[in-house]
Amino acid sequence: MKKYIRGLKDHHKGRDDLTGEHHSGDLGQLILLVIFMGIWITDSFLFHYSTMLSQIIPVYIHLSLAILFLILSGYMAGIGLYIVFVEERSAPAVIDKSVFSFVRHPIYLASILFYLGLDLLTLSLSSFGFTILISIFYNYIASYEETRLEERFGKEYAAYRNRVPKWIPRLSKINQ
Repeated sequence: MKKYIRGLKDHHKGRDDLTGEHHSGDLGQLILLVIFMGIWITDSFLFHYSTMLSQIIPVYIHLSLAILFLILSGYMAGIGLYIVFVEERSAPAVIDKSVFSFVRHPIYLASILFYLGLDLLTLSLSSFGFTILISIFYNYIASYEETRLEERFGKEYAAYRNRVPKWIPRLSKINQ
């Protein structure tokens, strides 16, 4: 486990263009994923202790929404991760293109949408409750990272923050 944690800390070495990731962000995300999957699997497939909504809401509704959330999650995560970790930048700068022009934290939003998609697949209220805690964690690490980004990029990041919403895209931006 120590080797894995050290690997998480070292994955940004040599990448001057990356800024401000919370020191416990990766490990926290991994721990929350494992706990969520345990809750979701035991509730959805074994004990059904909080899946009563699946008896009320038609399958075609919650399954359609789940698929939509999961596809959107994969799209946002794929594009966001590619831009951050694969694309090369000549100099460190605020990333404000593609999915980053709609929300400031598309990769974290993609993770939240992934959890919501799984919640909607089985309508597990207990896993949905845990998804709320996960969302609070993502908001915490996103706020921490924004402070570091503003320290590094100053007015450029402040202008980006004023122009682009943190979590929920503006409909006017989507229609353009």
